[in-house]
Amino acid sequence: MKKGLLFIISGPAGSGKGTVVNELLHAHPELKLSISATTRSPRPGESDGVHYYFITKEEFEDRISSGKMLEYTTYGSNYYGTPLKEVEEAMAQGYDVILEIEVDGAMQIKKKINGAVAIMLTPPNAEVLENRLRGRGTETEDVISWRLERAKEEIKLMPEYDYAVINEDGGANKCAEDIYGIIRAEHKKTIYTRSIIEKFI
Repeated sequence: MKKGLLFIISGPAGSGKGTVVNELLHAHPELKLSISATTRSPRPGESDGVHYYFITKEEFEDRISSGKMLEYTTYGSNYYGTPLKEVEEAMAQGYDVILEIEVDGAMQIKKKINGAVAIMLTPPNAEVLENRLRGRGTETEDVISWRLERAKEEIKLMPEYDYAVINEDGGANKCAEDIYGIIRAEHKKTIYTRSIIEKFI
């Protein structure tokens, strides 16, 4: 069985990662979303093992020390990260795995896993980003200011990514298809198609 590939989708808060990934998975259910683990409490409507694995801080730190987290970061006072076992098993079964994670985690994985494909999702400009953050109506002015400053630092890391995809307002479906185009192109790389040579030699 051909091993699946690992695709990282990340970007600043307000880039629309969740919406775009939902569109991608709805249109292409053969893709496998990796479920992250977190120490924060579930929000209304969230279920353990569906939206996140909700675990204690102590359990998360145990997983870090035992090498069971592929990547992790802190956001606010909570840990967020990707359990290693689930990703390895899905790829071994031939699934292309999608990681929707923070920029910190994307950089960790790029250093660890050869062949991981990092895609930065970004709004078209800073004004759109600020409007999206304010439009949520769930965060204080201090938090919005902090997210905007953090976004500037994260977007500076764009050259470390393999691809950048701009998520225009109302363009989540197109953005998802752009990402799927990247996924298909990655499978056409010669490093993954060497078996074709055997048919001629």
